[in-house]
Amino acid sequence: MHADNETSEVAPEFVDLAAEVLGLLSDPTRIRLILALDAAVELSVGELAEVVGKNPSGVSQHLARLRMARMVTTRQDGTKVLYKLADEHALGVIFEAVRQAEHSVAAAGQTPLHHTPGDGDSTARFGAPERSPRRRSGDS
Repeated sequence: MHADNETSEVAPEFVDLAAEVLGLLSDPTRIRLILALDAAVELSVGELAEVVGKNPSGVSQHLARLRMARMVTTRQDGTKVLYKLADEHALGVIFEAVRQAEHSVAAAGQTPLHHTPGDGDSTARFGAPERSPRRRSGDS
């Protein structure tokens, strides 16, 4: 939580929903899909399947779950359905989870890579800039 604009208290009804979000994002394929959509902004099922190395029918099922959770949106382009991230929030959760994973695998006394000053490049080890995910129009 950010101390500058949020309190440490969360409304009880959002705790269960937050657990559902974390559960939905706990799948490696879904994480890869969200990262792919961030990198390319908008992709079809076939393109996403290629990027994540999975079959299109499986990717389509993952995308359906992400769409029901309103993490991705679609638009029709001729016969193709293109997917894009609905906002930056899922991406932010993934970035934080990766940073936490770096803490989990760092040896005792070792500084995780995202805490290590870089060579002037702001790209974190996992390819995500040390920033909040980019804003898209209509985000809140």
